[in-house]
Amino acid sequence: MDVNEVMLQEFGQKFGIERLTTDVATVLSDPTIDIVDICTPNRLHAPQVLAALEADKHVICEKPLAPTPEEIREMIAARDRAGKLLMTAQHFRFKASSQAMKREIESGALGNIYHARAWMLRRNGLIPTPTFIRRELSGGGPCIDIGVHILDLTLWLMGNPQPVAVTGVARTELALQKDAWAVWRDAPIPQDFDVEDFAAAFVRFANGATLMLEVSWLLHHDTEGEDMQMWLYGTEGGSHWPKGEIYSSNNAARQLYNRQLKLTKDAMEPHAAECVAFGQAVYEGLPSPVPPEQSLQVLTILDGIYRSQREGREVSLNKQEVAHAT
Repeated sequence: MDVNEVMLQEFGQKFGIERLTTDVATVLSDPTIDIVDICTPNRLHAPQVLAALEADKHVICEKPLAPTPEEIREMIAARDRAGKLLMTAQHFRFKASSQAMKREIESGALGNIYHARAWMLRRNGLIPTPTFIRRELSGGGPCIDIGVHILDLTLWLMGNPQPVAVTGVARTELALQKDAWAVWRDAPIPQDFDVEDFAAAFVRFANGATLMLEVSWLLHHDTEGEDMQMWLYGTEGGSHWPKGEIYSSNNAARQLYNRQLKLTKDAMEPHAAECVAFGQAVYEGLPSPVPPEQSLQVLTILDGIYRSQREGREVSLNKQEVAHAT
């Protein structure tokens, strides 16, 4: 399905697909369709997910699941009423390096994780189209677009602790400068840009753990493409993703150890792997590979950054606002 008839026909011809439509209702009313994949602009996610669940479909939805925590809570309620699976398409979880690190952490390699540092930074690396740079369509800037990636991955590796407070900033510093441009499409940044281009935060969790987060589309940062990194620090060791390194100490021998994981290559492109995992969960009656409760934690933190920017202070996250992530 595509609302653009020309692109729809081109796609159908390229991949040999005969059943084509520009109408969402046609898809949702088809009893032979079990799973719907939502790949529309952020602001459309909530109404389309709700409609698909009401139509008795399992749903996988692109990140962010929704721009606000309130919408995700509505989705969770609709999922429970429908008795269907709902998953957020967070493909970085399905990379071989992420899966390997998760296994190490679950085996106890880091012990109790009490602090994390994570960032996803670009240099003039935004897509200068309305669905990314207009708040009415996107819900936000790099927080919503790329921050959701690194934050979801970090929380997942930490075991999804419950966030309780956020101190953050979300500002536009470079996007509206004279002649500002983006390497994506080598195009100028439109002057109707109305989201942040930089955000940073300090997050506290109920278990005492803390997190420092930085995201930007336009930082003056020495990188080509994208710099996405995460450091986790625990009582038994530390780690770096995506390098796949584990750091530990032998106090008795006064030795420092650096261990490189023997990472395998991705057996499948991560975007494809997430879809396969969801299809398998539906077929075998397994839990959602990325449950919406975990996405609610992510969006509660990102929403907290925006609130902290507006109010100029740390904001508390009410326990009732953050569902227990399983």
